[in-house]
Amino acid sequence: TAVPILQELIEKGEEEDACIELLSNILEVLYKAQKVNPIFSAASFSLSSSHLRNDLTKPVKKHIQLILERLLHTVNRRVIVLDRENTLRSHYVACMAAILSQLDKDHYSSYIKAFPSRPELMDFLMETFILFKDLIGKTVYPSDWMVMNMVQNREFLRAINQFAATLTEMFLSNSSFELQLWNNYFHLAVAFLTQDSLQLENFSQAKRNSILAKYGDMRATIGASIRDMWYNLGHHKIEFIPGMVGPILEMTLVPELELRKSTIPIFFDMMLCEYQLTESFSRFEDEILRKLDSEVEGGRGDEQYKQLFESILLSCCQRHPELAEPGENFVALVTGLLERLLDYRAVMNDENKTYSMSCTVNLLNFYKEIDRQAMYIRYLYKLKDLHVSYENYTEGAYTLLLHARLLKWSDEANTAPMQGLHSPSLHTQRQLKEALYNQIIDYFDQGKMWEEAIHICKELAEQYESEVFDYEMLSDILQREAKFYEKILKVLRPSPDYFAVGYYGQGFPTFLRNKVFIYRGKEYERREDFEMRLLSPFPNAEKLKSTSPPGQDITGSPGQYIQCFTVQPVEETKVRFKDRSIPEQITNFYKANHVQKFSYSRPFKKGPKDPDNEFATMWIERTTFVTAYPLPGILRWFVVTSTTTTIISPLENAIETMMKTNEKIMSEINRHQNDPSLPVNPLSMLLNGIVDPAVMGGFAKYETAFFQESYLQDHPADKGNIEKLKDLIAWQIPLLAEGIRIHGRKVTEDLRPFHERMEECFVQLRAKVESQYGVREMVCFEDRRSGRPRSMAWGPDWERLSHAGDRQVLTEATATPKPATRTSESEDRKNERKENRSSTFFGYRRQDVRQSISELPEPKDEKQRLSRNMSDSSLGSSDGKQPPPRRDSTGAQPSPAGTAHHSCQLGSASKAPPLPRKISPTVYETFLEQSD
Repeated sequence: TAVPILQELIEKGEEEDACIELLSNILEVLYKAQKVNPIFSAASFSLSSSHLRNDLTKPVKKHIQLILERLLHTVNRRVIVLDRENTLRSHYVACMAAILSQLDKDHYSSYIKAFPSRPELMDFLMETFILFKDLIGKTVYPSDWMVMNMVQNREFLRAINQFAATLTEMFLSNSSFELQLWNNYFHLAVAFLTQDSLQLENFSQAKRNSILAKYGDMRATIGASIRDMWYNLGHHKIEFIPGMVGPILEMTLVPELELRKSTIPIFFDMMLCEYQLTESFSRFEDEILRKLDSEVEGGRGDEQYKQLFESILLSCCQRHPELAEPGENFVALVTGLLERLLDYRAVMNDENKTYSMSCTVNLLNFYKEIDRQAMYIRYLYKLKDLHVSYENYTEGAYTLLLHARLLKWSDEANTAPMQGLHSPSLHTQRQLKEALYNQIIDYFDQGKMWEEAIHICKELAEQYESEVFDYEMLSDILQREAKFYEKILKVLRPSPDYFAVGYYGQGFPTFLRNKVFIYRGKEYERREDFEMRLLSPFPNAEKLKSTSPPGQDITGSPGQYIQCFTVQPVEETKVRFKDRSIPEQITNFYKANHVQKFSYSRPFKKGPKDPDNEFATMWIERTTFVTAYPLPGILRWFVVTSTTTTIISPLENAIETMMKTNEKIMSEINRHQNDPSLPVNPLSMLLNGIVDPAVMGGFAKYETAFFQESYLQDHPADKGNIEKLKDLIAWQIPLLAEGIRIHGRKVTEDLRPFHERMEECFVQLRAKVESQYGVREMVCFEDRRSGRPRSMAWGPDWERLSHAGDRQVLTEATATPKPATRTSESEDRKNERKENRSSTFFGYRRQDVRQSISELPEPKDEKQRLSRNMSDSSLGSSDGKQPPPRRDSTGAQPSPAGTAHHSCQLGSASKAPPLPRKISPTVYETFLEQSD
């Protein structure tokens, strides 16, 4: 009589405290009655003790059956109805667990049969599965209340397995199959298996031992049930693909070896099932790749799982010939993704996000290769956020550009999921691409990559002008573009340093292990600061002193070794800059950006040692590194994909050194011409270090080492390079002259004696060089439009102009046009502009009366020497005939010293300049061509 009253009160929600207390007492009495083991004397009773016990427990079973039929469903409903914060809820859950704990197989069987109809039974099972899953996910007991949580789990496990048998018996046949009911079962079972309270590896050893002794590892039990239930599905399996891929994956990732071994084969069964119906398993593959990403990022999975997954699935595939090849490809795909995801997770939470960026790039490249655009874009924005947090705006811009390049200038709808802070109102690809481009321009501006921002501005301007005809936006973008051009010329941009970094030893993660990377340093970052930043994530790493590649003893060791040294970017030849006078603010950008090759030069001695002249035996071992992508890019570093080593002879080294010195002088001259306010000290040190023999020792050592007859006899193949070196020495004189002229104009009175001393040294140096290696002359033209001098460019085309035994120097001046009718003033201006754009070349000094560019006195015998050079310089063409005379050329006289805008032309002439003593017909034709 008490049970019906309890049922009524609980359903109404009345006197709940008293109802719970009464129900608890009843269940406690029944529990004790079942556990009593009465001891009867054998002499007193003729019945066997087992028979007697059965008779005595029959009333208890009847009472339990009554409570099951009248109260279990009622209590379940009450748990569902009550709020989570209600304190009575936990008491009802305890009563529910107590009822389940006293049920045996017969109770379950009778209860299932008692349902009047199949739909009512299905509703009860559905309701119970949902309730259990909810209670497992959000337990009503504190997580540290181990006993109550484990008791609840034990009783839920028994009930789940009993209801699983009901599913197999009553809801599996074709006519009675219930997809949603089975689906709820699988999700409940996986939720039970993966709940935190059953993950024993997270507990202390003592707690783990206690749980195993009393309750066992319930994960293995439920895992075996899930596996058996899956195989029981038969031809219904296809209905659970791809829906069940995620839950099964979550189950197999639980770090329990036997569980993994028994459940990973379910994946192959899914592959086989889909393949037999569609001859592919693309739906399964897509789903597992998508789920694997989120599961591993959430902390699941390890190296053991990767190895088990690979070995088990490969073994299964080999037993089925039709799946051998596609199965192997799939396994390689998943293990490759797992490796990258594990690397990413390992560094994801590090304070230093450098390596997180590397792993993110590895992942987005992987998704790009396998054409998973949504995942690719997802990691693009993760990378962009990392860059912006570290103020790597250039790299952030390049990252966003990858997404923008996927979009079209069209009104098609966006198919990829929206990422970042973009407004949901950006419905079309055009709108999103425009928003991305504006963000990219801002990032390039912050990163001082104005050349890249200009490219984006031009593309936007084209759209505004020709596609959408938005002239207001066109005006705005053109103004932004103009500001970027101005910044290129006026804002200081220090060139970054580049560093080669090698990570050697087995102690590094796989994405770094025994690899070399080229890093792009930050502005004004010293190598010491860079190394400190580099070593901070690896406090136990040892820094290698040598720059040579380490041996097997280092690469194969379990430790960590880092090698770091500065490398020089190798600029790609820019055809449009060749033989043109370009401001160094423009050219310097390309010397350190858009670079994929980097070099490191290591000097070494070879041959007999000469203590008086180290240049004669100074060889260079030059290592060239090629990176996977140009720098800068979506990272501040890229892995080296190839390495080559070349040996530079002492003579070739001397040529390179002279070329760099001349380029440095030219750079300083251009800087001072463009900005007269620059301090003169760097120019002073540079010039004095070359012209003063007390500090120089430069090409005088080269003359001793390479210009002797004995050297040429021993190295006949070096004749052409010797001529190149002599040519470079001769070219240095007009460069020094211009540098000294600028120095004399800017030097203070305190440093006037220093300047005069430098002039005296230069007079002697010039006389010596011009007498031995000939005279060279610079020609450049004043930019009449802006009133500032054009930057000078130097450096003949050695491959074309220098030959072994044949020396040629080329001169180009403004040609005097033939008299013609002046058509219009505009035509005259066009010609003037064309003249101002002329390329700069250098040539022999014209042999007429001239004024020194440095205002220095000429040697007393200068006229005699020039006269002699002129008489010796006449020569005929190859067929013995006199070559045609060159047309008269004119040139502007140099401005007086102290004038702000000085012409770089050293002299003017009305006669054709003298030609070299020896010249080939081909070179002579080129000479005439350039003269015209």
